[in-house]
Amino acid sequence: MARAPRLIALAAAALAAACTPAMPHTPLTWADLAARPRPVADATIAYGDDAMQKVDVWLPSAKGPHRTVLMVHGGCWQTEIADRRLMDWAAGDLRDAGYAVWNIDYRGVDRAGGGYPGTFADAAAATDALRSNAARFDLDLSTVVAVGHSAGGHLALWLAARARLPADSALRTPDPLPIAHVISLGGLPDLEDTARSPENGCGTEVVAKLIGTTRADPYADTSVPRLLPLGLPQDLVNGRADRIIPFRMGESYVAAARAAGDRATLHAVADTGHVELVTPGTAAWAETKRLIARAFAR
Repeated sequence: MARAPRLIALAAAALAAACTPAMPHTPLTWADLAARPRPVADATIAYGDDAMQKVDVWLPSAKGPHRTVLMVHGGCWQTEIADRRLMDWAAGDLRDAGYAVWNIDYRGVDRAGGGYPGTFADAAAATDALRSNAARFDLDLSTVVAVGHSAGGHLALWLAARARLPADSALRTPDPLPIAHVISLGGLPDLEDTARSPENGCGTEVVAKLIGTTRADPYADTSVPRLLPLGLPQDLVNGRADRIIPFRMGESYVAAARAAGDRATLHAVADTGHVELVTPGTAAWAETKRLIARAFAR
């Protein structure tokens, strides 16, 4: 992985700061995940001219139409930290379980064209490209389940909220692809909370780069709590030992979503850090697969 050194350094720093002799569990690192054999996607499509405007398509061996999972990677909204390849192991595992995976990429705030509105516009365009490619890959779009990790948890929830964007938002587009269910894995849905919380592993300065500072209220069309209720089920899977994303962020978002009338549930996983959330074979990933199966069964 080209950006593995940065990922490893981020995880190592967080781990070193958090571990004590009494700590019963040593969280996985990005190096642990990257050491595994990397599965390979079945196809890659472009939705724009930039190198990051790509989607990897993962297709099960069985005949379609395929149940489709929209996958959104994290990395603090920064391409230097992570791209879609970070989700290869999770995508491959879902393919083996019989799901098609639409694993999107987007320009981070550290890339030309990223930030506001580019990062959001990329995520939206990559998602809407499902429609024009559904027949080619035999994808069933009647129920699309979005799964996002870390900063991707924010984007997955935001993608489900696009129909509720303010009328004057530069991010508003006609007829966004409907998302039936969102599963956020150690996500950062509340950008205002993130911006005032220096203990989160992404820091606070990145939020301004993401939302821009020239508008009167830059959170109005970017931070998910401002767009509640979403009108669809939301599951948040958070690790109790996550030293990147504070557990309380999941708690506060679920409280806000429920207060707005949404069906939102926080699933706490013991002895689980940030990497376990997207690592096949862990308790956290098993919980996510259970939630995905339940979402499609409804």
